[in-house]
Amino acid sequence: MSELRFSLADVAGVRLVVSPANETVMSMWALADPVRHAVHLPWIDRARVTLRRPEVAVRVRPLVDLTRPQRWLPDFLTPAALPNMGMAEQLDQIAATPPAVVVRDLLATTPNRPLSQFGRALLGDPRGLLPQLVDAVRVWYDEAIAPDWPRMRALLDADVSYRAAQLAEGGAGRFFEQLHPSLRWLGDRVVSDDPFERDFDLRGRGLALNPGVFANRRVLWNLLEDSMPAGAYPVRAVGTFWEGAARPSGDPLARVIGPGRAALLDLLDTATTTTDLARLTGMSAGNVSQHLTALHAAGLVVRSRQGRHVLYRNTDAAMVLLRASRGG
Repeated sequence: MSELRFSLADVAGVRLVVSPANETVMSMWALADPVRHAVHLPWIDRARVTLRRPEVAVRVRPLVDLTRPQRWLPDFLTPAALPNMGMAEQLDQIAATPPAVVVRDLLATTPNRPLSQFGRALLGDPRGLLPQLVDAVRVWYDEAIAPDWPRMRALLDADVSYRAAQLAEGGAGRFFEQLHPSLRWLGDRVVSDDPFERDFDLRGRGLALNPGVFANRRVLWNLLEDSMPAGAYPVRAVGTFWEGAARPSGDPLARVIGPGRAALLDLLDTATTTTDLARLTGMSAGNVSQHLTALHAAGLVVRSRQGRHVLYRNTDAAMVLLRASRGG
């Protein structure tokens, strides 16, 4: 059982945010334990195909090693997000983790399970190997999360709006007790029915809470003395999230050109800028630009200029591929 102690400043500092980094990292648990995460089986089936691609598997291996089933996550992998923070900014957060914090967070996971092979290597050389881990998170997001991110983001945003209304209408006590069955509000603290046994004073820093598509069963806390306290809780209505959801890119097309590029094609029925594509998918602007360059070279998108902006749009060839992959 854990307790989080609040001051008036902490109550006023509760904020609800969306974290693409949390979704990316926690999705690995669903991939590794499909029985426990059966609600995500449609995504799991597709993600396993993606992970079997050799060029993806080798780059994502560090993330796989740190997210084995029943293993605690090092907290620096799921930093507290700020409002409207995209994946590129959260990757920068992870990349900026001081080596001493990497070591501390890795050691904090060892009471549950010994470190994996990559975990031991990272422990010995945090400065040298952290960029490899950041690249693994980036690749997994681009390949496995970004194609579904617009729908996931819509579900998460809807939950944030719902919870914000609860907080405004019922106050902190009612809000926390309705957030999850494992939480109780005792006047100046939240008591969490979990196995972590934390007694944590927020010390006026507030608390960032994010709904999670892949959060499962309980609220997961990220409570450190030198960073923003945070918690991830299961999003509402996830049980029907994948039902009848037409894949924007479709499995066949995604397997041929990659999920990231397929997701971009789905958004290019109308002319769109690189910046807007990055915002809609959560990919970095650099990755979007690389994908668009490849799609343009293949004759699947065209470019046009409107003032200072370069707009991209599908060609007729791309539309034929999309219709075929959607079964239309």
